[in-house]
Amino acid sequence: MMGQYLPVVCLLVLATLFGALSFFASRLLAPRRPSSAKEAPYECGIVPSRDPPERFPVTFYVVAMLFVMFDIELIFIYPFAVDRAYLSTYAFWEMLGFSVVFFFAFVYVVARGALDWGPVQRHHRIDGAVSAERTLGTTIRRVGTEGRFDESTAA
Repeated sequence: MMGQYLPVVCLLVLATLFGALSFFASRLLAPRRPSSAKEAPYECGIVPSRDPPERFPVTFYVVAMLFVMFDIELIFIYPFAVDRAYLSTYAFWEMLGFSVVFFFAFVYVVARGALDWGPVQRHHRIDGAVSAERTLGTTIRRVGTEGRFDESTAA
């Protein structure tokens, strides 16, 4: 009985020995010349900034999980669509139960704003921000006009 597992056990032992020997050989034989360039993270030729990276919002991961669940649902529905007579009503109710749970999870995530991408829109009241004294000439700052020829003073 155990004889049929002997090749599998031998292969596991050989794989473990190969991994361990490779690890120790690289530690013993590899040159050690550390430098700042070797220790810096590689980012496809872009010089990495030392600022901590921005974190992904949790909604990104929730939407990713919804896509995975949708794929599972499709895999779950396919056998029922192929051989409905063999799987009977039990498979139908299982598939329907999973679909209902998935649908309510999707509605919950959409209601919580998981699909609202982009910057947060904040609305501010502008009472008193507009006055009669403000014109285009007083509110728009012209950039890059220093030292240029001014047509209004040339005449």
